[in-house]
Amino acid sequence: MKEAQKNRRSNKASELKQMRFGLKIGKGDLDIKLRKVREFLAEGHKVRIQIFYRGREMAHKELGNEMMARIGELLEDTAVFEHTPTMAGRNLSVVIRSKQ
Repeated sequence: MKEAQKNRRSNKASELKQMRFGLKIGKGDLDIKLRKVREFLAEGHKVRIQIFYRGREMAHKELGNEMMARIGELLEDTAVFEHTPTMAGRNLSVVIRSKQ
């Protein structure tokens, strides 16, 4: 019984971190956010990547899909998508985890 309690205490629960991107994000800002995502993955966390649409951007959902594909290419050395990106309201989101 006590061993199970010790194991439970020593196991660090992996959190689901979140990083949000706008469609008009610049290259420098994108690089900084992706660096932070890589840190989360290195710590063993899963990361939800969210692309949010503002106003008329909803008429161009393909831009979000292109951006998600670009993020996938930039992170392909360290991460994999757990599922395909899904729309929920004004957000396109996907959960990624570290390659192991």
